[in-house]
Amino acid sequence: MQSRSEIELPSEYNTLNIGIALYDPDNGDILDANDRFETVLGYATERLCELAVETYTANTYPHSESEFRDRLQASAAGSPQEFTWRIKRADGRLIWVQIHLSQQQLSGQTCVRAELRNITDYYETHHRAELFWRLLRHNLRNEATAIIGYADQIKTRAESDSVQDAAATIRARGEHLGGMADSVEEIEQVVTDTESQRVRRHATAAVKDVVNTVQPNHPAAEITLEERAEMGILVDDAFTYALRHALENAIVHSDETAPVVDVSIGPSPNTGRVEIRIEDTNPPIPDEELDALVAPTETSKILHGSGTGLFVMKWCIESLKGEIRVEPRDPQGNTVYFYLPPKTPPN
Repeated sequence: MQSRSEIELPSEYNTLNIGIALYDPDNGDILDANDRFETVLGYATERLCELAVETYTANTYPHSESEFRDRLQASAAGSPQEFTWRIKRADGRLIWVQIHLSQQQLSGQTCVRAELRNITDYYETHHRAELFWRLLRHNLRNEATAIIGYADQIKTRAESDSVQDAAATIRARGEHLGGMADSVEEIEQVVTDTESQRVRRHATAAVKDVVNTVQPNHPAAEITLEERAEMGILVDDAFTYALRHALENAIVHSDETAPVVDVSIGPSPNTGRVEIRIEDTNPPIPDEELDALVAPTETSKILHGSGTGLFVMKWCIESLKGEIRVEPRDPQGNTVYFYLPPKTPPN
């Protein structure tokens, strides 16, 4: 391999906001680096060219210098590599970086170009959120189960009507907590699912499947289904969660002994997207809950609302590249709109 003075990055690379370095695939040495690469690692390029990979790899990280060299050689052979690495900066601070390695020919020699991004904030936030989901889901479910169990014991042994009523209230609140745990699990699944798990379906058939799972649990309710046009959509569990919440909310919040929920499927008049419309005759959804859907800084208001159903719907539909809209009906009721990208219906 030629010396660093003979193999250099074009000067234009110094204008990029991504770290770029050239590696010798045989020994793992850095041949040249741009300004951004220097900033991320905290070393001047002259110093970087003298350092072994293990010097700036965090020693608490399980991957070794030999693995890094293996990736360099695979890239030089024409197999690009992308991976996360733990870096120890010149000032001793540990950071997470995303690295993409690919072959590059310069001055007749095969080098490996490393593209490096500092992802520390994203990586650590992601893992804190992952821990939060697990703790929240686990603790909510356990506490809800305990509350329901104790409430049943109190009600069984209580002699007065007032104590039995109090136990029934405690049980209902425990069931509500259990429902929140289910919602947390659904949201966690939605944010970690990938597009590869989605399938293309007839929109009406997909809606009908969810209706058929909800209807047996609410035999007094009437759910009507209208197809205004045949349309296709991509669906996964997120679609099921969102529509189930919309239907169940429309039923359980009704003042009627036999609630009626009307569902229609067809093209949106404005964009041509698939519009799934769920209409009820219930009291209006409180403004603070609707405001929290569109104003992230006001999400604390949802604590005073009826639950997490609207948020589950929002996150689930948005995970499918769609939108949700809620409007009051005249003279009474609510309409929930799901807008999803249209797909050619399957044969």
